[in-house]
Amino acid sequence: MPNTDTLERGRRQPHSPSPDSAASHKGLRGHPWLTLIAVALGVMMVSLDGTVVAIANPSIAEDLGASMSDLQWVTNGYLLALAVFLIPAGKLGDRYGHRTIFLTGAVGFALTSVAIGVAGNITALIALRVFQGVFGAMLQPTALGLLRSSFPGDKLNMAIGIWAAAISSASAAGPIVGGLLVENVGWESVFFINAPVGLIAVAVGLAVLADTREPGLTGRIDLPGVALLSGAMFSLVWGVIKSGDHGWTSAYTIGFLAAAVVLLVLFALWQGRASEPLMPLALFRNRSFSAGIGLMLVMAFAMFGALFFLTFYLIGVGGLSPVEAGVRMLPLTLMMMLSSGLAGALVSKLGPRVPIIGGLAVSAAAMFWMGQLGSDASLGATAPVFALLGLGLSPIMVAATDVIVGNAPVALAGVASGIQQAAMQVGGALGTAILGAVMSAKVASSLPGHWAAEGLGPLSSGDADKMKSAVAQGFPPVDAKTPVEAVPHITDAAHASFLDGMHLAFTLSGIALVCAIVLALLVRAGEHRDGSVSVHV
Repeated sequence: MPNTDTLERGRRQPHSPSPDSAASHKGLRGHPWLTLIAVALGVMMVSLDGTVVAIANPSIAEDLGASMSDLQWVTNGYLLALAVFLIPAGKLGDRYGHRTIFLTGAVGFALTSVAIGVAGNITALIALRVFQGVFGAMLQPTALGLLRSSFPGDKLNMAIGIWAAAISSASAAGPIVGGLLVENVGWESVFFINAPVGLIAVAVGLAVLADTREPGLTGRIDLPGVALLSGAMFSLVWGVIKSGDHGWTSAYTIGFLAAAVVLLVLFALWQGRASEPLMPLALFRNRSFSAGIGLMLVMAFAMFGALFFLTFYLIGVGGLSPVEAGVRMLPLTLMMMLSSGLAGALVSKLGPRVPIIGGLAVSAAAMFWMGQLGSDASLGATAPVFALLGLGLSPIMVAATDVIVGNAPVALAGVASGIQQAAMQVGGALGTAILGAVMSAKVASSLPGHWAAEGLGPLSSGDADKMKSAVAQGFPPVDAKTPVEAVPHITDAAHASFLDGMHLAFTLSGIALVCAIVLALLVRAGEHRDGSVSVHV
């Protein structure tokens, strides 16, 4: 089997930086610490973009008339493009040079960000977000490749730790930066900010990055594999998102979900026959590797799903400004950043299983707690539960990454890292899509009851369907023609319906995290074959 041969070559031919690689550079080009600065700047764009856009969603909806489904695709189009192209981008870096692909990604990400800022409609914005995801996928795996080639083995973990801290800092700063920009400039500015960061990353990269590539590799990319995986992921997410409009049992929804299953089966069959498969399936024969991928999917499902709803809760129901919403979300992102180091130490001392189980239990408790939040979005009400969620998510992310990369042959560590990151993006897209569909359905079913309880008279299911998009974003369906005396009652009915949907979504996330404990029981520490490096991201 081709996949088995690839694994065997990985065991026989490990690739790791030589001990004197840090001292072999001449001048600026290839300097390890300058390389770290360059790649950190590039990947920080991607991390910053992920959290600032969450804050911008309510303003995008208001300005461009975007529905809940549209906003899901603003997030999911980006995440799916990242997921599908991470592995091909890593292979392109191995074959054509990590420096070339990294710089191409940085330029493309900055340019598409500017284009998004000037997009005049939601359709163009979504399409450009897909292109932004493609360029973002070029940055992440090539950054790790550049670090591996620049740092000696005994300093690589330290360099990756600093790199991960920079990424976490960008994610933590995102809500504040996004809030300030949205409130004082406009939602477009959260994309424009990538232009100067990208310009600096490209300028530094041109000066200091050394070209690295894997010797002896061909230039072939598994295009049929890319097409089949892309089609499967699109069909799955599209079917889930549209289930809110058509129903889970409709021929429309079942058709797309069935197409996703068929395409995934065809993808798996093709990967077993391809000479250079997009995703070596033999990796999944390792029980710990497969369990680690499953854990990353569940963790991202819960994390991205929570982030998607929290901004609507804080701004729509809580009545906070974008800046205030960003401040309220800081306990989540800061705790994730601060606890990553502690999680790494726990994994080194106890192995991955105990930290993962503990992280799943803590994260599930936080989700169930958020399933009880009321309309009071004060700091005292939200900070403890947000901090608890951040504390629980970090051990899952760090330990699952250790399991995935540590159980892959060193020559396939880059591919394994790409699969790990792709699992995060797919999990995030599914979290946004599935929980968004659950939210919309719950809002539509509960709104008539709350409407009647407020003395507003009967509300037909058809009228509830028309209102559910606005209500699912936390906004009451009122306009200039709405009688003034009815506005507070409509607002209360809308917010109560939103909270019903949000509570159900968070409860389902908590149940998914509890169920994932079964996966955690299957993992073991990586074998670290042939000096492979465990990556904590």
